[in-house]
Amino acid sequence: MAETEALVGVTPHSDDFDLFKEPVKKRRRSHRDQQFQAFPSAEQSALKEYEKLESRTRRVLSNAYQKLIQSVFLDDSVPSGLKYLINRLLALIEKPPLEPVYVGFLGNTGAGKSSLINALIQQAMFLPVSGESVCTSCIVQVSSGCCEQYKAKIHLLSDQEWKAELKDLTRLLHRAEGPWAEETDMWDDAAEEAAWKLQTLYGRGAERRHYEDLLRMKPRGRIPTSRTITLKAEEAGELSAKLDPYIRTQRRDWDGESAETQIWPLIKYVEVILPKSALIPEGVVLVDIPGTGDFNSKRDEMWRKTIDKCSVIWVISDIERASGGKAHEDLLNESIKACQRGFCRDIALVVTKTDKLQLQEYLRERKMGNQAIRSQREAVLQRNELIKLQRTRLLEEKLKRKLPADSKVLGALDLVYTVSAHEYWQQALLTEEESEIPKLREYIRKRLLDKKRRLVTKYVTEAFGLLLLTDTFNSEESLLTEHLSMGGLRRFVEEKMELLEEAIEQCFARMEQPLQTGVQVARTSYRRVLGACLVRSRGNQGFHQTLKAVCLKNGVYASRTLARIDLNEALSQPIYDQIDPVFGTIFRDGRPAGSALMQHIDAFKHTLEERMAETGIRSGWKYDGHKRSFLIQEISAILGGLEGHILRRKRKIYESVTSSIQNDLKACYEEAAQITGKKACERMKDAIRRGVERQVADGMFERAQERMWHQFRQLKHGIIEKVKSSITTMLTLAAPQGDGLYKELADVRSEQKELEKLHRSLREVAENAQLRRGMQDFLLRMSPSKAGPHGPKL
Repeated sequence: MAETEALVGVTPHSDDFDLFKEPVKKRRRSHRDQQFQAFPSAEQSALKEYEKLESRTRRVLSNAYQKLIQSVFLDDSVPSGLKYLINRLLALIEKPPLEPVYVGFLGNTGAGKSSLINALIQQAMFLPVSGESVCTSCIVQVSSGCCEQYKAKIHLLSDQEWKAELKDLTRLLHRAEGPWAEETDMWDDAAEEAAWKLQTLYGRGAERRHYEDLLRMKPRGRIPTSRTITLKAEEAGELSAKLDPYIRTQRRDWDGESAETQIWPLIKYVEVILPKSALIPEGVVLVDIPGTGDFNSKRDEMWRKTIDKCSVIWVISDIERASGGKAHEDLLNESIKACQRGFCRDIALVVTKTDKLQLQEYLRERKMGNQAIRSQREAVLQRNELIKLQRTRLLEEKLKRKLPADSKVLGALDLVYTVSAHEYWQQALLTEEESEIPKLREYIRKRLLDKKRRLVTKYVTEAFGLLLLTDTFNSEESLLTEHLSMGGLRRFVEEKMELLEEAIEQCFARMEQPLQTGVQVARTSYRRVLGACLVRSRGNQGFHQTLKAVCLKNGVYASRTLARIDLNEALSQPIYDQIDPVFGTIFRDGRPAGSALMQHIDAFKHTLEERMAETGIRSGWKYDGHKRSFLIQEISAILGGLEGHILRRKRKIYESVTSSIQNDLKACYEEAAQITGKKACERMKDAIRRGVERQVADGMFERAQERMWHQFRQLKHGIIEKVKSSITTMLTLAAPQGDGLYKELADVRSEQKELEKLHRSLREVAENAQLRRGMQDFLLRMSPSKAGPHGPKL
């Protein structure tokens, strides 16, 4: 998504960067305090202090940048080292203050995602709630900003994207010799959904028309040429009413459609921006992710990418379906995979509608009679605790099979929440706190505050170290003296880089055995796996078009309402079962262990830092402690940037097995999709089986193994090249500039002193935040506990 990708700061390469470009001016926030009102007073104070530190640092950097630009403006040529410094300053000045924290709400239709988001943002019916006639039709992102208005931006599929889907829909609905005509009793869910989309856009009878006919028809709804619709309103209810037709789908036999409702098949995703929310802070994006994907390739790709983008995933399941079901398990598995391939760091199960309880039935099942439980409220609270214990144990077991034992996900305080949006509003049985809506809000706030603290600390530290670099241009004396020549340091770095390369190879070599075992298991189990996907208990009835849809989409059928079918993933699952724990260990995000990739990079970093520190002591540098640490700080900045590169690459590595299998089976899917006529379903199955047999015999699983190894090798080479290039540049900067060539460079000592003060104040802000938090917790503990809303209820 271009809109969200534009939020991510990228440090440009000096060759591609305009040296004399003016920094983009930051828009002044008119209601600065309003963005913090979602936080308790202690957290508000901490956020304000971090915000102040960041804005002051940005201002100091801007002043230094302007001075340096003016000092070299008339020079015919500017050395690469100085270009590096100025470009780094500009990149820091324009770096976005905070990348959003994406919280994904993943669940089936009717699980309660929209109701939960409505409660979190304190707007009871803002997003449409699934019922007998409606459900959310697309991905919806909800965030808050500094604007006064409520806004929504609706993004539609491009013309080419819709034409590609239209072709697949008509192929799904038509035989070679003609359409399915009136044989709607033969249609399954895939065909019904395809017909529903065409009828919505083009009217009744569209499902019987050919692709070329539909291309000439004008859709019933209004479609802007920009493929984007912007809505604005002064009140939440007003925007909700405007937005409602675009993000809900009506029941198929419902005829009262508006013009807006008639274009829902074209909608890719929706962004909603609320004005300075009192409950959800700026910098948090709540993402309603409906179903298990989409038949449209672009929407399905976005469904998965959106999940991978979320740093927090809440799998939503209502109380009556919390114990399982294939679709629910699929979503849980998808969340765990997001930890492996994406940015996810926290997974939790959110059980909704917990106020639903038949008291007498519950007591009979628990065999308690009326002795222990005296009211509906007590029964609900007791059941909530039981569900938490049971589901936490099951979820922990599942996570431990897939992730390292010390993964951050497993270290979370809460893996299961029991929520009631209904009771949050009504408080007939439970208090507001017992509905656990405030608990979810508190989690979001803490997550954002922690991220802000880490980013600002890194930002101020990096800015301070960067300004110290100007001293190497203003002095005839190099940071490095005769005690350790540049040549000696370069040789030291080269030796350590060779050791780093060996360490990375050994780290990745741990994948060899589980990957080989996984291939062997996949070779022995693929017939059984394929049979489980293709054989239905009720025969082929209602499966023909679904299987055709699977083939049209290269082995994958995703529906907004049904469980996802992915033959490629099913065939590759035995491999993932073997490699998941080791893969998670290599790319672990928690406390690094000797087998983790980042541990080897950190060890390399510490070795260089120690050598730089020793150099300073032996060389008797005249600079104070902060200036002496410039090289150490720059090493941290260089190697710290590798983490983002590794995160982006690991998705390609992880998905390489499934994508390799899908690529090898593409021809057999295309062959099966062309089959029509009598017993077409069985013949399609036979074509798929033959294709899989042929590819397995030809080394399909072994090729998948080699393609994953190729991705690992590419990552290793990328890391080494990035480290080598960056550290070479850094050492060049540390070298003598010669004959005092840059003694006349602008004096930025006042900016250095101001940044030194800001750097020192980081610790003060952290200590103050800790003291305030402790006092707040103390006051909460001393406050009287809340009783039930109306006392016991029988």
